[in-house]
Order: sequence, then structure tokens, then C-alpha cells
Amino acid sequence: MQRLYDFLRRHPMWVDGFWAVVLFGVSMLGGAVREEAEGTELPFVSVPIMLLLSLVVALRRRAPERMLLLGAGLGAAQLLADVETLPADFALLVIVYTVAANGARWASRFGLAAGLCAAPLAQLRWPNEHTGVAGNIAITVFQTVPFALAWVLGDSIRTRRAYFAQLEERAARLEKEREAQAKVAVAAERARIARELHDVVAHNVSVMVVQADGAAYVLDAAPDQAKKALETISSTGRQALAEMRRLLGVLRTGEHQEAGEYVPQPDVQQIEELVEQCRTSGLPVDFKVEGTPRPLPSGVELTAYRIVQEALTNTRKHGGPNAGASVRLVYFDDGLGLLVEDDGKGAPHELYEEGGFDGRGHGLIGMRERVGMVGGTLDAGPRPGGGFRISALLPLKPAH
Repeated sequence: MQRLYDFLRRHPMWVDGFWAVVLFGVSMLGGAVREEAEGTELPFVSVPIMLLLSLVVALRRRAPERMLLLGAGLGAAQLLADVETLPADFALLVIVYTVAANGARWASRFGLAAGLCAAPLAQLRWPNEHTGVAGNIAITVFQTVPFALAWVLGDSIRTRRAYFAQLEERAARLEKEREAQAKVAVAAERARIARELHDVVAHNVSVMVVQADGAAYVLDAAPDQAKKALETISSTGRQALAEMRRLLGVLRTGEHQEAGEYVPQPDVQQIEELVEQCRTSGLPVDFKVEGTPRPLPSGVELTAYRIVQEALTNTRKHGGPNAGASVRLVYFDDGLGLLVEDDGKGAPHELYEEGGFDGRGHGLIGMRERVGMVGGTLDAGPRPGGGFRISALLPLKPAH
């Protein structure tokens, strides 16, 4: 049945053609019954009129305005040829509904006017001799109502379609605007990450220069110190190269680094200070470190700090008055794990996606960009029973 229904929806002309054949058959049968009952023959133009009225039904979707004019012409021909109302005249109701729903505005108005005039003209042409004036008026009103209802139904269908079309257009426009806003947020976040990575690389290079100057100064007097300085230069240089690779992968357009000295960006050690600030502001935060702390690449430390910062900021803003949070740092052999949870009412997931964090972050868009820069993974979403969870794994070596 579903396949048949889908087929009929794809081929509405077949449906209209079927009902046109049924209407013609019923009209022919009704004409034969009338001839037998009244003992008179129908005018010779009755059959062509019935056939053309059936054609109006068959082609009403393809050419509604033309079929309306054809129906009006056939109605006038019935009046002139003294062909009393037939079952085929039901096609006039159908075409009035069709032009009200799908036709041009002029056709809709013309169909309403013609439909309201059809019954009075027919009653004047073929009055009921056994009914008084009041009875004929009542019959006229009774026959006019279906035309009015057909037009009202068709016009309401037109209005409903226009409303849904407007809703679809608005939804499509909002979707485009949302995509544009997401792209802007990504571009802004990448530009910010690029500036921060630029500062990290500049700081590492500054450390290398200082160590190189120190090694040169103590090269003869303290070879061990010079060797240690050279090892520091080597490790710092490798780290700077790794950060430079990430920096080159970040799109940075239309913005310039502000003048001034470069300073180190926040690292993992400052997360504890961040937690203390949150506690001071009234947000209970449980902070734990698991594993053996050790030096990490600057980009990884910066990413970890920003994720915790943005997660706690969102908890303060959207978690509610009694919300609490927990922060876990887990040192693995090959990476750093982060788990930030809160037990507040939380913010809708769409808020994260659309840049719900005010100030420094852009929600999950910013987090994903940061984690992606260091080749890590991010998992975020509502917790069962309320609250929000953000989990990230940051590898020590960037993925290539």
C-alpha cells in the first residue's frame, strides 16, 4: 500500500484521470436514468459537455486557469443549450477548489465569483415549479454553499502552503547564518591560537638565546654547565620546531601581533591557581592530579589550561547557584588526560556549539580547534542526571 501511495503521489495526473473517467461514467449513467424516467432525450450537446467537464477534472493540476475558463464556458453552454444540471457539473466545484489552492490570484477571484453565480443562474434557468419563491431561494442558497466552501478550503490550503514555505525559507536562512557564525568563530579562535603559539615559539627561542649566551660565557670555565645549557638548547629547539609546525597550520588572516615583549603563556602548573580563583569566586572545585607530573610541550600545556579555563567559566555562568565542579589531570606515558565535570543544571549542548562561552572562548568550537592543533581527542556532552562533562586526551607528540 505504501508503494502504491508513493506512486500516486508522484503521478497525480493518473489520479485525476481516474476520477475524470469515473465522473464521465456516472454522468452517462445519470443521463440514461433521466431519459428513462422522464421519457425524453437529452440534448445532443449533453455528451460533449459531460466529456469536456470530465476533461476539466483530468487537467485541473496541469492548467488550472485554462480549465477554469473551460468550465465557465461549459456552464454558459448548458444554460444556452437548456442542458439541466448533470453529475458532471461536480467538476465546477473541483476546479473552483483547485484555482483557490494553486491558481493565479485572478483565477481564484474569478472562480469564487463564478461559483457564487452558478446556483442562482441555474435556478433562474430551471426553477422548481412545485416550489414557491421562498423554496427556490432556499434551494439556491443550499446549492451556493458548496462552492463557497470549496473556495474557502482551497484558499486555506494556499495560505498553509505559503506559511510552511516561509518557515522552510526561514529555517534555511537561519542554518546558513549559523554556519557563517560557526566559520567566523573558528577563524577567530584559530587567529587567537596562532597568536598564543607565536608567543610560545618566541619564548622558546628567547630561552635558547639566553642559554646559548650562557654556554658561550662558561664554555672554558665550566664545561659541565655549558654542556647542560647546550642540552637545554637542543630540547627547547625541538619543542619550538614542533610548535612552529602547529603555528604554520593555523589560518591567520587580517590580524597582526600587537607590539610588545613576548611572555610565556599559561601552563599546567597554573591550573591550580585557576582552580583557587574559582573557589574564591564561590564555585566549589575538586582538583586532583594523578600520575607523575613532568614537563610537557608548551602547546599541550596551553591547550590543557584553556580547556579547564573555559569549562569552569561555563560552569560559573550556566551551572546554577549550587553547582560544583571537579578537575582531574592524569599523566600517562604518552599523553595528558583531562576530565572536567560539573553537577549543575548545565548549558544546552547547542550553546557550546554556537559559541556559548563569553570572553576568551568559543565553546566546543574553540576546544576542538585547540585539541586538533595538538593532535588530541575531545569528548563533551551532558552527564546522566544533570551537569556536563568534558574529557580530552592530549598526546605528547603531535599527530602527523
